[in-house]
Amino acid sequence: MVCLGNICRSPLAHGIMQHLVEQEGLDWEIDSAGTGDWHVGNQPDKRSIAVAKKYGVDITTQRAQWFQPELFDRYDRILVMDDNNLRDVLALGRNDEDRVKVQLFLSEGIVPDPYYDETQFEPVYNMIEKRCKELLQELRK
Repeated sequence: MVCLGNICRSPLAHGIMQHLVEQEGLDWEIDSAGTGDWHVGNQPDKRSIAVAKKYGVDITTQRAQWFQPELFDRYDRILVMDDNNLRDVLALGRNDEDRVKVQLFLSEGIVPDPYYDETQFEPVYNMIEKRCKELLQELRK
């Protein structure tokens, strides 16, 4: 799961998907990163932590990391939150094998960044949760 700073959207997607796969007893590895390095080592945004906690998902142990090309080697899929993230991650792809792993998180549209609008954290959470449930079903097949 990839967004800009790895403190709002991608930690929510990481936490929600991790929660869902644990409930299903799956041993999938879920992670998140940002295309920028401003927050490396920091916890997710306190507003992301709060909305996740409201729905029973704990993201407090996550720490922001900067997306590096080596992550292509660790993961089968790289899901990005918006078109800028898509462009930035594709540019880091070392070859077509890397780039084919990258896709937008939503099947249509982007996940808006709630960072500058506190009222958007809950709608973004709900959007991400809905898509995580869909992805879980798609990827289990």
